[in-house]
Amino acid sequence: MNPNASSTPVIQLTEVTKQFFHWKDPPPSLKRVLVDACRGKMPWRKRTRFTVLDNVSFDIYRGEFVGIMGRNGAGKSTLLKLISGIYQPSYGTLTVRESIAPLIELGAGFHQDLSGYENIFLNAAILGFGRKVTLDTAPAIIEFSELGDMIDMPIKNYSSGMLVRLGFSIASHLPAPIILMDEVLSVGDIGFQMKVLKKIQDLHQQGRTIVLITHDPEQVKRHCDRCIVISHHKKIFDGTALQGAERYVQIANESSVPLSG
Repeated sequence: MNPNASSTPVIQLTEVTKQFFHWKDPPPSLKRVLVDACRGKMPWRKRTRFTVLDNVSFDIYRGEFVGIMGRNGAGKSTLLKLISGIYQPSYGTLTVRESIAPLIELGAGFHQDLSGYENIFLNAAILGFGRKVTLDTAPAIIEFSELGDMIDMPIKNYSSGMLVRLGFSIASHLPAPIILMDEVLSVGDIGFQMKVLKKIQDLHQQGRTIVLITHDPEQVKRHCDRCIVISHHKKIFDGTALQGAERYVQIANESSVPLSG
């Protein structure tokens, strides 16, 4: 735990399992569903259950910078969506005691037909912030994003890099105590990446809680206090950033698949 962290977890998972259902031989159309229903036939209702996260428990404390690592498909992004409230656990309990600014999916929470400026207010409202807070924060968001006059363009005309800049600027400037990030450090040009790293370091020094998903062991060793490693949908490591990064590299080498990210 970070020595400056509080003694009460701000994020607490206890034996959390997340499962999804997969329909076997789904119907090709709604018409087919209605016809089969009228005939009393529902062969498409057979479904299988698959587990994305299996009995995962950990606590994250205020002020910690936690890296979450794992191979593709291990369940990392699902974990962040659970913490952010997009998903609910199938089993177990998950408690988040402070507000969250998530940067999980590119363009999530944005409306494609609205301008960048309008989307600042939309995104802030989704995160629970009022108009006054957003008005006070908007100039800093726009300046950091480097979008200039393009802030008044509909975001459907934005490149992926512009969306990332806007999304990160909103998440990092709104006064949410917890920031969730999924691979954000590896997106955008090198100049903006350096700004992002500096901003994240500043937020950490201010006492924000940061949870970062990444495939880059060097990022974890350089920035994180702690590392959680997920493998085959289970938590297999929770400890120092250095040891966690090394454990992840070990898993990657054992799988004989090159590291991504």
